[in-house]
Amino acid sequence: MITVMVVDDQPMVRAGIAAVVDAEPDLSVVAVAADGAEAVTAARRLRPDVVLMDIRMPGMDGLTATERLTSGPDPLRVLVLTTFGLDEDVYAALRAGASGFLLKDADPQRVVDAVRVVAAGDSLIDPSLTRQLIDAYVGAPALDPAVAAGVARLTAREVEILRRVARGLTNAEIGAELGVRPATVKAHMNAILAKLDLRDRVQATIFAYDAGLARPGLQPGVGPGIRPRPDEPGLGRP
Repeated sequence: MITVMVVDDQPMVRAGIAAVVDAEPDLSVVAVAADGAEAVTAARRLRPDVVLMDIRMPGMDGLTATERLTSGPDPLRVLVLTTFGLDEDVYAALRAGASGFLLKDADPQRVVDAVRVVAAGDSLIDPSLTRQLIDAYVGAPALDPAVAAGVARLTAREVEILRRVARGLTNAEIGAELGVRPATVKAHMNAILAKLDLRDRVQATIFAYDAGLARPGLQPGVGPGIRPRPDEPGLGRP
């Protein structure tokens, strides 16, 4: 059973989301909260598998609450569900440690499926928001030295995979494009996360944007000015 907490300052919205989630046989709403402070206190005590978090609430907002719940040695997984799809909200939520971002007008089935995805340890962004994230990085400033150093630790194949992750492709889709098995893609993805000290695919996507690997118009491969080290033995293009 996947346990869920629903956080929203509007009673009707909170009750509606909770009802949708609780109706699923494998999901159980163990708590609700009306603001960030209440959510942090209850979530730390109950340790739900997923926290469905609104952003704009009086008192402690959802971004602050998300950052508090996802920081530390034993982070919780937060799925942000909000009315607004503003670029700054999406990026701020992911920066705060959220594992996913959905709009409240998403189909109820998409919401419960997203809860399952996040509970399984994966991450997601509402498809309607992916373009906004990419556009936000058009004309980004010069590459940060720390980001450049991170890219330099990756092999050429790992950069190829990272760019495709930032496009929202699954391991199976990446494998089909590169001609390798999904298990091989997963192994490379684990190596990428370890080398860059990242938690999951959402953080990897943010890193790819910061590194200029996910801008519109770039073909799969190495972005301008990015010079990863040569492939290790056995990691070359098949």
